[in-house]
Amino acid sequence: MTGTVHINTRIRQNAETLAAALEGHMHKIFAPDALKELRLFSAGEAAELLGISTSFLRKLHFDDKAPEVHTSPGGRRHYSADDLLELRRVLEASAKSRGAYQRGRREGDKLQVLSFLNFKGGSGKTTSAVHAAQRLALKGYRVLCVDIDPQASLTTLFGYRPEYDFLNSGTIYDAIRYDDPVALEDVIQKTYFTGIDLAPGGLMLQEFEHETPQALMNHAQPPFFARLATALRDVEQNYDVVIFDCPPQLGYLTMAALCASTGVLITVVPNMLDVASMSQFLQMSADLLDVVSNAGASMEFDFMRFLINRYEPNDGPQQQVLAFLRQLFDDEVMVAPMLKSTAISDAGLTHQTIYEVDRAQFHRNTYDRALDSLNLVNDEIESMIQKAWGR
Repeated sequence: MTGTVHINTRIRQNAETLAAALEGHMHKIFAPDALKELRLFSAGEAAELLGISTSFLRKLHFDDKAPEVHTSPGGRRHYSADDLLELRRVLEASAKSRGAYQRGRREGDKLQVLSFLNFKGGSGKTTSAVHAAQRLALKGYRVLCVDIDPQASLTTLFGYRPEYDFLNSGTIYDAIRYDDPVALEDVIQKTYFTGIDLAPGGLMLQEFEHETPQALMNHAQPPFFARLATALRDVEQNYDVVIFDCPPQLGYLTMAALCASTGVLITVVPNMLDVASMSQFLQMSADLLDVVSNAGASMEFDFMRFLINRYEPNDGPQQQVLAFLRQLFDDEVMVAPMLKSTAISDAGLTHQTIYEVDRAQFHRNTYDRALDSLNLVNDEIESMIQKAWGR
């Protein structure tokens, strides 16, 4: 019949058209053989990340205690992320108290595993996860990002193309599958961002959701909820923090991430529709966690927080919703909300974050407002990690 559309054919055509367009977009942003690389940081940015004054940083150079760094023709110093790590070592060596500048795990500290999740797409989950990972890495932590979302947005932000680079293998799925899993270290990728490694995601992760019901019937070991935690054990000595970017659904992957986590951050946009969706998410999570708890999963967490995302301080209804949430959950709502910002969304157009883009590319006030908001959120997350380590 004329005008009939075969939905399977049309969706495939749309998928191929979009994939080709995205490939062209990536080639415009990056040369075909180019890899993403992290920019240099100004002296002011470096001092802020190190927790010292710019005058003290200059003194380190004057006293020949700082490494040689890139210097512009005008005499301004610029620092790579590796330079910052070296400066941390220098500062820590002469610090009055241990851990003042190198704040990662010490002997006896357990690995901190954070899950960023929400039942609803568009809540800023991946944006929150990647900015937290990058801020922690810039402050000297060893971070592993684990992308367990089949859509693999986090993997894309690190410069990979999941639909090409990891079409049939190379994702976290290979380490948690039921049939002949590989060691997690075999799928971990080094990234351009100093201090961050990545276990990529991709469409193959959907297979885990499809295979788990049969695996449950066959009593496969370890069970689905323990497979991520089991995979992490072989590499945990290499990291201070692991960050899971979860899919926007309450499936087996999300449950496995929760059972491997020490902390949970639930992103929520402060409007009543999102809050109503979150109510359903929490109820379903509780019911399913009861089931896996009865099956032997550990339910001990160091913290759980609601992270307010895409917040507009001048929006009256949003203020009311935030007040409503604070009244209900008190200090489980993070103090600092992540503001809605055109700088964050504009950076995303080139698959970058606020920590990667140069301030000069944006209106100064817009950039500074977004950066201050992100730093407050991520430093609050860092303080929760430190508290979990008893500091």
